Amino acid sequence: MAGAPALTTYREGSLHAALKALYARPGDRVEEPVDGYVIDVVRDDELVEIQTASFASAARKLRRLVNAHRIVLVHPIAVQRWLVRVDADGVVLSRKRSPKRGLPLDIFEHLVAFPELIADVNFSLELALIDEEEIRGPVPEGKRYRYPRTWVRLDRRLVEVVATIRVDSPADLARLLPDGLPETFTSSDIAAASRRSKRLAMRTAYCLQRAGAAECTGKIGRLQTYRLV
Repeated sequence: MAGAPALTTYREGSLHAALKALYARPGDRVEEPVDGYVIDVVRDDELVEIQTASFASAARKLRRLVNAHRIVLVHPIAVQRWLVRVDADGVVLSRKRSPKRGLPLDIFEHLVAFPELIADVNFSLELALIDEEEIRGPVPEGKRYRYPRTWVRLDRRLVEVVATIRVDSPADLARLLPDGLPETFTSSDIAAASRRSKRLAMRTAYCLQRAGAAECTGKIGRLQTYRLV
């Protein structure tokens, strides 16, 4: 995208705003209060919430609303990311593709906040696989971080929605697992098959069990073994 980016100066990021605009249909209400909470998109038969980062802040809200409303939680996963560096005036200095590519499995990093909701008939999860731009700028003067750094993320911008994956049930959740797992598997098997971290693999196994998609069958050494239900 040519030219200096219009950097977001308010709380809602560009990525969140773009997804909200995409998911809103004619007749929907946007930023509408429901049962004491502000909902991104409200329609007659369901509520659509868009969460671009951690799910922890939305856990209490969703657990309460799902008792009386049909909810679709939308979360973007960047399958391709462009890193855009800008100067203090917003002028683009460089744009390069990140070597990191997101996988649907990455959702388990956040789903650990409320995996049991997947089994609720009123709750659905939609993964939006996207191409995005991550806008990075210089660290503001006087700002301090725990680890020294020369840049800070200013915004995330939607380039394209490549595909969507709908998760309506524990069985759908299990389909996010990588291919090649044995019938009885451990978190180490998930890590090896997906080439992701052991932390993510452990969260994946935990979420599958809490959602009712898998059950614990025993142990191999210090690792729990699971099989899909």
